[in-house]
Amino acid sequence: MEVIFLGTGTSQGVPMIAQPPGTLDFANPRNWRTRCSIHVIMGGTRIQVDAAQEFRLQCLREDLREIDTFILTHGHADHILGMDDLRRFCDQIPGHVLPVYSTSAGLERIRQVYPYAVGDQPASKGYPCFGLKEMPRKLELPGGTIHSVLLPHGSVEVLGLVFEEKGTGKKLAYYCDCKEVSDPARALARGAELVVLDGLRPHAHPTHMTIDEAVAVAQAINAPQTYLTHMTFQVDHDATEAKLPENIGLAYDGLRVKW
Repeated sequence: MEVIFLGTGTSQGVPMIAQPPGTLDFANPRNWRTRCSIHVIMGGTRIQVDAAQEFRLQCLREDLREIDTFILTHGHADHILGMDDLRRFCDQIPGHVLPVYSTSAGLERIRQVYPYAVGDQPASKGYPCFGLKEMPRKLELPGGTIHSVLLPHGSVEVLGLVFEEKGTGKKLAYYCDCKEVSDPARALARGAELVVLDGLRPHAHPTHMTIDEAVAVAQAINAPQTYLTHMTFQVDHDATEAKLPENIGLAYDGLRVKW
């Protein structure tokens, strides 16, 4: 099992446009955050979760060459607007149609933004082509199983995902863009070696967990390792991580975890 953090920043990225001066140590590369997504390799199956505006650059940086399945957690701009760049991965799979899973609302947003990419074959050579499917509670893939649960994020619900690798039973829980993690979602994540949680900033936000709220959830799940992601410019990597419990850290762009 391996997870690659392609981006770990919030919807404006870090630094954001017209960044307030003196807020972060930008000599530290871990304080430069593109928008949030991960790439998971599970039993040889490659799953891409979300595609931010910088998706192409993230793929070049990490030398990503294959995607077997794509999952959109929800239809907000910072998670969907890189999906056109999935075209190259569509080129490389038999039939050129990439399986794309999301909630019903997420699928409708894809149809609105990418009508030219929805169908049973590409509109033209080199175009993206998405085979849209509603995400089930349990998705069986060649490399393992992905369990899904709905999490609250303001007026929308997002997909929380738990990956379980076939053969090894290794688990990863990915709960990003959420205000809270319900008891059923916590139960689903228990036993995971790695948990990734939304931890936006130190002070309250109406649709995201704060650092302290995320830490409380992490301690309740009690995984060997937890990383926080989707962070604003108000989170300095080194200063914040120094205050966290030993088994909780901050993710950063390009972080790879393999176990």
